[in-house]
Amino acid sequence: MTDGIEFVRDGDVARLTFTRPEKMNAITYGMWAAIPGIVAEIEKDPSVKVLLLTGAGRHFSAGADISEFRDLRSTAEGAATYDKAVDEAVQALASMSKPSVAMIQGNCIGGGCQLSVASDFRFAAAGARFGITPAKLGIVYHFDSTRRLVELVGPAHARYLLLSGNLVDAPRAREMGLVNDVFPAEELEASTMEFVRTLCARSQVSVRGMNRIIEKIVSGQRVSDSEVDDIRAAAVHGEDYAEGIAAFLERREPRFTYR
Repeated sequence: MTDGIEFVRDGDVARLTFTRPEKMNAITYGMWAAIPGIVAEIEKDPSVKVLLLTGAGRHFSAGADISEFRDLRSTAEGAATYDKAVDEAVQALASMSKPSVAMIQGNCIGGGCQLSVASDFRFAAAGARFGITPAKLGIVYHFDSTRRLVELVGPAHARYLLLSGNLVDAPRAREMGLVNDVFPAEELEASTMEFVRTLCARSQVSVRGMNRIIEKIVSGQRVSDSEVDDIRAAAVHGEDYAEGIAAFLERREPRFTYR
């Protein structure tokens, strides 16, 4: 496994943890480059239903490791290579069919915030701080990541975050729509895992099919297509649909079998 990342499977849940607490979990080029492969493993592993992202120690991630920039981004070619690794990591996470949940404490800044926005859900400790800081570095944010941010918080909040580079606290992030919910620090793990267990208990046919349709809408698609038709037809003819209807009529919890 790449230095700075711990990846473990625990039943239905895969956990990706940034493990550079002495650097506030700053993300190195090697860590960016490793993420697409980890995502691919999760997507093909039938035992995994949800990906959980978090950081070791007090912080989620302070962003890209800027100490590498002098060597890796000192030329236009180097910057393009570095940005390609970042873009591929973010795209891999954003396009997952299985849901991803970011559990955030402390600083969630720059590239760390970029990865949290690419996740499907974000839950934060009350003391967490958020910021996206390209304007402090002379960098223009990637188009797809900007689009995701605008879709999530709206253009006014996106401009505030991107153009000012200011940090916002967790309650303000929730008001903006940047996070789904905020919990006291001591309750963050339990509350996040309760939601993760809810996702695992739902029909995975429904979860993955609807997640794919949502991604198509966020990417700009405005009408249905053959892939959407196939997703919906497969669900109607699948075992989960029969089990869900039977459980509803029998007033019991469904026992979905699709993985």
